[in-house]
Amino acid sequence: MSGQSTTDVFKEAAGMSIGWAIVMIVLGFVAILTPFTTGIAVSIFVGWIMVFSGFAYLAHAFAARGVGSFILRMLVGAAYVVGGGYLAFHPGIALESLTLLVAAIFFIEGVTEIVVFVQFRSFPGAGWALFDGIVTLILAYMIWRPFPSSASWAIGTLLGANLIVSGFTRLMYSVEARKTLKAIA
Repeated sequence: MSGQSTTDVFKEAAGMSIGWAIVMIVLGFVAILTPFTTGIAVSIFVGWIMVFSGFAYLAHAFAARGVGSFILRMLVGAAYVVGGGYLAFHPGIALESLTLLVAAIFFIEGVTEIVVFVQFRSFPGAGWALFDGIVTLILAYMIWRPFPSSASWAIGTLLGANLIVSGFTRLMYSVEARKTLKAIA
């Protein structure tokens, strides 16, 4: 070992975490300021993930135990490669699809949170589930109602907001960890 104490290692990790938190916050603001560009970048990224997943599926087909299983895996892998390639090279279509998917997920989440509230309304704090459900349904409506024009802002804005909140959360945890480490050192 290099002679570093455990406390020194944790201090270094907390410092790196603070750095990453700042990067997340800056990228979050960039995403919010350029939501369409961010949405297109996310769409291209998702398309390429599908392409690489398709190639992995094609490679996995050779582990099949039978002709039928092999053909099925090859077809699924090919579908991923072709579909992902199409989305990667036509990111506008991918962006619209992702936007509609996010609206649908928010709708389902909102309804589910309201159902949770109804089931647990006698428990302390259950009102937060109702609040979460209502806000999430409003977000779903805000994305769905102006669709497809919402595709130009929804994904980038939501990703930016998530990066900012996650970045600030990481920053606060890391600063507190660093304070705790200084107190025990």
